[in-house]
Amino acid sequence: MTANFRSDNETPVAPAMMGAIVEANRGTASAYAEDNWSGRLDQAFSKLFRTEAVVIPVSTGTVANAIALATVTPPWGSVYCHQSAHIQNDESGAPEFFGNGLRLAPVAGEMGKLKLDSLAQSLLATQGHGVHSYLPSALSLTQSTESGTIYTAREIRRLCKFAHAHDMKTHMDGARFANAVASLGCHPAKITCEAGIDMLSFGASKNGCMAAEALVIFKQPQWRETAERLRKRSGHLLSKMRYVSAQLLAYIENDRWLAMATHANRQAAKFAQAVQAHPQASLEFPVQANEVFVNWTDQGFTLLESKHILFQRWPGRNDLARFVFGHSTTDRETELLIHAL
Repeated sequence: MTANFRSDNETPVAPAMMGAIVEANRGTASAYAEDNWSGRLDQAFSKLFRTEAVVIPVSTGTVANAIALATVTPPWGSVYCHQSAHIQNDESGAPEFFGNGLRLAPVAGEMGKLKLDSLAQSLLATQGHGVHSYLPSALSLTQSTESGTIYTAREIRRLCKFAHAHDMKTHMDGARFANAVASLGCHPAKITCEAGIDMLSFGASKNGCMAAEALVIFKQPQWRETAERLRKRSGHLLSKMRYVSAQLLAYIENDRWLAMATHANRQAAKFAQAVQAHPQASLEFPVQANEVFVNWTDQGFTLLESKHILFQRWPGRNDLARFVFGHSTTDRETELLIHAL
């Protein structure tokens, strides 16, 4: 038996979401997000986040991030993010491309989390140059982070307060947002709109959906047209958007998204305990969501691979690997991994 822990991007579509696609496939429907499913998104997400929300359904997290940042950042503006952020390292310059030259300004921080003092120092370094420097325009946070760690509501509030005080908009890359909410056990609004986040890239594909993501804009309906024009101009306004929107509705219905994320987090926690009990292996970061980063030897990882365990060796490190657990990870697969370790 092969057990795959390379990425939650490799998990199958959850039955409820596949069922939503099948149900939406009955008969005809208006095209280009003019269908009934897409028309219900604003109300459904406004209820979920208990505030006014505009929802732009898209098919990838990259385009959700890029559209969000391009909507609020001029070509001469800069977006501050953690140095390990997905927008910085894994989107092939999409934010800069969509933003016609906007600049990403990476900021250091331990455990994948951007720190307020580091952000303040980085921002201070740009002052005094006037039109010669980029205009600080947005702050982007990743939740959960690229290290599998989680920002608390207090940390987000402090960062957003600072950003808004400096006329910057705030964005959250929530590719694994469900895992963060499930881990914190809080209302999703507590770490987004109520903490000062203006825009959220609401991830769903990693947690049971098929090519379904959403850009959620809080309390700023005037940004809708810009975001929708960017979606169309970039080729991401799908003619049959009903299949994306139907999934998003089914995803948040009855808190399915949280149940699946809770399962993934629980499997990751089991493995983390095994790593902590291992005589040689250790954890690189605290395990707070569904990703486990393991320090070990190259030989150890090679032996693990020989047991038909799939995982990601971390680029540039022969002593570090990442294991990701998903909504479909079974107890048997996790037990097989622990036994092989």
